[in-house]
Amino acid sequence: MTEPATQRKAIIILVTILILILNTVQNSEPDKRISAFINGDFIIGALFPLHHQPSSKKRLIASLGIRCGEIRELYGIQRVEVTLQTLDKINQNPNLLPNLTLGVEIRDECWYAPVALQQSIELIRDAITPLSTVDICQTQSSKDRGPLIGVVGPGSSSVALQVQNLLQLFHLPQVGYSTTSRDLSDKSRFNYFLRVVPSDYYQAQVMLDIVRYFGWTYVSAVNTDENYGQSGIQAFRELAEEADVCIAREDSVLSNAADEIFDKVILNLKQDSNALVVVCFCEGLTVRGLLKATRRLNMTNHFLFIGSDGWADRGDVTRGYEEEAWGGISIRIHSPHVKSFDDYYWSLDPDTNKRNPWFREFWETRFTCKLTEQRNSLATAPNSTRNFTEEEMDFRQECSRDQSLSDKYRQDSKLSFVIKAIYSLAHALHDMQQDICGQGQVGMCDKLLPFNGSLFKNYLMNVSFEYEEEIIEFDENGDPPGRYDIMNFQRLEDGSFDYVQVGSWNNRSLLWNNSQKVQFGRRQQGVNRRPRSVCSEECPKGHYKNVQQGGKDKRCCWVCVPCPAGEILVKEGEKCHPCPLGFVPDEFRIVCRLLPIEYVQWFDKQAIIAMIFASMGFLSTSFAFAVFMKYNNTPVVKSSTKELCYIILVGMTVSHASIFAIIAKPSNLSCALTRFLPGLSFAMIYAALLTKTNRIARILAGSKKRFPTRKPLFMSATAQVFITLLLITVEVFISGFMLHYQYPDISHVYYFDRTLLVCNTTLENIVTPLAFDFFLIILCTLYAVKTRNVPENFNEAKFIGFAMYTTCVIWIAFIPIYFGSDSKVITMCMCVTLSAMVTWVFMFLPKLYIIILQPERNNRALFTTSKSIRCHIGSRVASALSEKSSTNSWKDSSTSAREVKEPQMRSLSCQTGSELLQVILNPMALIETRTPVSINNSLVPRITEHNCCESDNCQMKRITIELPFDPSYGN
Repeated sequence: MTEPATQRKAIIILVTILILILNTVQNSEPDKRISAFINGDFIIGALFPLHHQPSSKKRLIASLGIRCGEIRELYGIQRVEVTLQTLDKINQNPNLLPNLTLGVEIRDECWYAPVALQQSIELIRDAITPLSTVDICQTQSSKDRGPLIGVVGPGSSSVALQVQNLLQLFHLPQVGYSTTSRDLSDKSRFNYFLRVVPSDYYQAQVMLDIVRYFGWTYVSAVNTDENYGQSGIQAFRELAEEADVCIAREDSVLSNAADEIFDKVILNLKQDSNALVVVCFCEGLTVRGLLKATRRLNMTNHFLFIGSDGWADRGDVTRGYEEEAWGGISIRIHSPHVKSFDDYYWSLDPDTNKRNPWFREFWETRFTCKLTEQRNSLATAPNSTRNFTEEEMDFRQECSRDQSLSDKYRQDSKLSFVIKAIYSLAHALHDMQQDICGQGQVGMCDKLLPFNGSLFKNYLMNVSFEYEEEIIEFDENGDPPGRYDIMNFQRLEDGSFDYVQVGSWNNRSLLWNNSQKVQFGRRQQGVNRRPRSVCSEECPKGHYKNVQQGGKDKRCCWVCVPCPAGEILVKEGEKCHPCPLGFVPDEFRIVCRLLPIEYVQWFDKQAIIAMIFASMGFLSTSFAFAVFMKYNNTPVVKSSTKELCYIILVGMTVSHASIFAIIAKPSNLSCALTRFLPGLSFAMIYAALLTKTNRIARILAGSKKRFPTRKPLFMSATAQVFITLLLITVEVFISGFMLHYQYPDISHVYYFDRTLLVCNTTLENIVTPLAFDFFLIILCTLYAVKTRNVPENFNEAKFIGFAMYTTCVIWIAFIPIYFGSDSKVITMCMCVTLSAMVTWVFMFLPKLYIIILQPERNNRALFTTSKSIRCHIGSRVASALSEKSSTNSWKDSSTSAREVKEPQMRSLSCQTGSELLQVILNPMALIETRTPVSINNSLVPRITEHNCCESDNCQMKRITIELPFDPSYGN
């Protein structure tokens, strides 16, 4: 046998011995407590608070001599009578426990644990003791007593906890009808406890829902200082913590505490002036004590009390203190009105009601009269503190037969639960009897005895039946679902006060009765005005709550702080959060508003300026192209290498066309063109210019040599075009690679008040394609500097230099402006189009000026060198040139020429001046020194001229002078 089983067996033995001792003492005591007993095949025990609990001053009496308070109608007599009525219905029902009768033994527990334990022991004693030894009020003495199968009650949770500890030792199930403590749901401690009322956990949820519905986030809490109040307020505290409802002040008090204790509780609650709502998980008398204290302290209607089902709709709680209770909200467990009980109850009479031993005492108390029969016995009833003396009984008038219980009648709200508890035991016993004895078997069978309480408890846990269109069943904890009525203590139109149902709570849903408005009493804010019970007022729009430090219960107190710029309120105003990119807060800083997406429009001022410049560039380029095509074979066009000029003009056109791609709405295509076209156009322009400046530089370098050894390479127009196209191909390859490396797409640039749609272009994508163009510009500039000293009538190199200098200035200014400002589009457009226009101004405008305005200058002579030429002459002329004297040199050289036997053609390269030019232009001067007579044509020198290069504007000439051979000159 296990250790827990051994301990339980020992406890049962001790309790049994105690019961036998109490039985002996009780039989010898003349002062015994009254109980109601109806015998049957099976007995149900019932513990009802027929009398009020003893006052604190009378608890010094020994436990067996405790005197309870006054008799109670609502919590006592009505529950006894509804139990008897329910048993009558069950025993008369042929479909429920056929041929079996249920009996009952009812005892008074006085809402007091010591009395309840004493009465529970007596219940168990009566169940194991022969019937003849028990002095009870019985109606069936000839029949053997049936076994005790379970106990209904007691009414208080704290009392039920102690009774359950005793009953479960004997495997007796206990069904609570008004015990709501959530501790009783713990099956590891209270395995034999079930109840037909919902747990306090649901009740705490109802109270929290009411508090949240009215916006009361800062409340105080009071509870009755016993299990019912402690467990209930703990459940409320846990739920409030999750729902961000703060508890300002807390206190607890016993129901029968002295007035001074209640005064201290109210003064404690008053310390926090912001908490005007008090959640009271209290029994009814605790609420009454608080109402009394508010009157004594002149604080009527200062607090609004929200009470649990211990208050419900009890008239004894508010009687005499209606003003203090006005506006209070209480919770009543939903209990349908038992209509059949009213007529039954009203028909009761003290002369005929023999089953209820407390009924005569109740009658005298209810009507303040005296019954003629058994007066002396009632005067000494041990359950009552009212020990009437002969003088007191004589002072009362005799009871009249005209008196009726229907006068000032109010039905106990827990009667339906008493009925449900009894029916639960009956249906469970019916199911057990059918399973053990067999289906269809009626009456008692041997297998039911001895009665197995543990087995019966299992049937009770699984019972399910319908009562008043409601399914009665239990969950795994022995609890039913929760359903409550919301009551409001109101002032009626006639000036009286009463409870009015203003709402309901069912399955976690709070519903309000629109036809009944909630009253809040006479407050400082005004009559029937909802009180404010908050620590801090809600922050205005655009402000967040800066919660003050000082413990978890201070989280409801805050200071309102405005949200920073660009942020909105989140999490119910607890903090601010920045809006996502592309969004800005609205004027109330509650939601983020999408910013309009902006990009350069065709009709923007910047775009119009850029397009005007681009259009001017188109016109000027087209004009230059047309003029050059018309005057294609003129010296001006031919001298400037027209093929390269056409490439430059095409590059300018592409440059101006790229402006429209740059200012277009960003897309994959426009972004690709924006990255490709500018670099291509610049490559076409500056590659051609580099080729031109390189050619000029090589020509000037060769002209400085006195005796050129060979003809310069790549001087033809075809070679120049090929070199230019090769350089352009390099740029195309670089730009294409960058487009493949980073595919063009769009992106958004977010600012505080706007969102820009731009091309997703990195610094690398901008610099890399233009780097080669910058390289070409630098080389062009260097060659322009190198060729700055050209002949006066050969000034194209100077204009190229001016264009390069200006271009460098433009691009040096472009870099800081583009990367340092937001106007990147217009900056790029102006830089591109200005670079092209500068080239047009310096390279084509002078030529167009000559072609159109000064056509007389468009001749070959103006586009050749004016000071020196490159020539090749015969040896004799060369010998003559070697002489220092300009008048006789040709004569001396002619003497040597006579020695030539055969005609020979000799040449000499030299740098000549005006003196040699005159000799070449007038060759007769060479002969005059040799013969005084006229010379025939055969003796005249022959002069021929050839270009040194293949281009049309070749600046170098080869002149050949052939001197005839004359035999007369001799050798």
